[in-house]
Amino acid sequence: MGVGMAPTDAPSSTEQGSARASGRLEIIAVPALPDFAPGDDLAKAIVAGLEGAGLAFEDGDVVVVAQKIVSKCENAYVDPGQLKPSARALELARATGKDAHLVEAILLDTSEVLRARDGIIIVANRAGHVLANAGIDASNLPPEAGGRVLRLPVDADASATVLKAAFEQASSKRLSVVINDSWGRAWRNGTVGHAVGVAGLPALWDRRGEADMFGRELRVTQIGLADEIAAAASLVMGAAGERQPVVIVRGLELPPGDGRATDLVRDKSRDLFR
Repeated sequence: MGVGMAPTDAPSSTEQGSARASGRLEIIAVPALPDFAPGDDLAKAIVAGLEGAGLAFEDGDVVVVAQKIVSKCENAYVDPGQLKPSARALELARATGKDAHLVEAILLDTSEVLRARDGIIIVANRAGHVLANAGIDASNLPPEAGGRVLRLPVDADASATVLKAAFEQASSKRLSVVINDSWGRAWRNGTVGHAVGVAGLPALWDRRGEADMFGRELRVTQIGLADEIAAAASLVMGAAGERQPVVIVRGLELPPGDGRATDLVRDKSRDLFR
C-alpha cells in the first residue's frame, strides 16, 4: 500500500529554509477503485475509495492520478477504424509498419512528427510534449472498448485543476494534483512517469540563485518537480495489472507556486534533441 524513505541525516527545516528536500516521503495507493467509464465522477470515486479504506487527505498531499483513468472519464476514446487516413498517415504507415487508421488517430493529437521508424512515431503533441505515438494506446482498456484507443486528455492541466478543486472541497485540505503517464526518454531505455497535468505546485522548481552546501550560487539548477513526483508515484501505481491508478505522495516540502505541466516543455530554440 505504501513506500517510506527516511534518511538518518535529513537536514532540519531551519538549516534549509521552508523550501527544501524532504527527509521522508510516503507514497500511498488508494485501494479498491472501480473500472472507470465515460461520465464517471472521478473525484467522487477517489474520495470514496479513501474513506472506504479508512484514509483521508492531509494538508500538503499531492494526489497523483494516472492519465488513463482521467481520459476514460473524459471519454477521450477514438475509433481509428472510423477515420480516413490522410496522405501523411499513409506515408507514415509505410515507413513504420503501423496501421494507417491508427496513424491518423495519432496525427489528431500531433503538432510535429519528429522521428518515424519501425513500429514507432515520435511526435510533439498539441501541448508540446515529446512522446511516442502522441500517447495513444489501448493498454488497460476493457474488452467493450472494441477497436477504440484512448487519447490523452484534451487539456490535462485543466483536468488537474478541476480535480484539485473537487478534492479540496470534499476535504477542506490544501492539496496538489499531478496527472501522470509513462513515457520513454531521449538517450535512455525504459519508461518513467511524466507529469501531463499539474495543479497546485510548481511543475518547474527554479533554484537558481540559491546556495549549495558550500555557499556557491546555483546558476542553472531547475528541478522538474512534477516529473519527479510522477516518477515516484509510478513505483506504486505499476504499469500493468496492478489496478492502483491513484496514489497520494505525502511529506513533500513543496515550494510555493501553481504551475502547469506545459512549464516543463523546452522551447524548440533550446531543444538540442531535434
